[in-house]
Amino acid sequence: MLTQCLFRSFAVASQRASTPALNSALSQHRPLFIEAIRRRKMGNDMTVTLPSEKPEPTVVKSEDEWRESLTPLQYRVTREKGTEKAFSGELYYNKKDGTYKCVCCGEPLFDSATKFESGSGWPSFFKPTDGAVRHETDESHGMTRTEVTCKKCEAHLGHVFNDGPAETGLRYCINSASLTFDEK
Repeated sequence: MLTQCLFRSFAVASQRASTPALNSALSQHRPLFIEAIRRRKMGNDMTVTLPSEKPEPTVVKSEDEWRESLTPLQYRVTREKGTEKAFSGELYYNKKDGTYKCVCCGEPLFDSATKFESGSGWPSFFKPTDGAVRHETDESHGMTRTEVTCKKCEAHLGHVFNDGPAETGLRYCINSASLTFDEK
């Protein structure tokens, strides 16, 4: 019943989208609806409970400084908590050995050895670099999830879910736009 209601709500909203921008926004978040529906059917919650302290960021810039140093997509994702379209990120298909770093401050976030194919449309990792990320509750888009941010500069990276591989049971679903890659 819930699945039908969510799909019906998404379909009605899509049909009523009177502007290309609104229609694009609805299409962009379709994977979030599908993920929520899949988890509800499986009886899984969307949240992961992880310890998180709130230290002060060590990299602090004004919004103008962030806008100057980032592309529009990088700014929208990392500073405005946006999401890039599924399967559109250049690092989604990356299979090289190396380190994934924060696009805003250069902090090492994930080792390529922890990357795996989740089929979600975004780069997925089962473990971040020790002490590199922070976890916060995110209640946007009508669901409760666990947001992942860079501990050093507070950049929004993505979300973490409890359906990852056996190593940790976690899936860090991260926007390519929030990352750079240094090949070994």
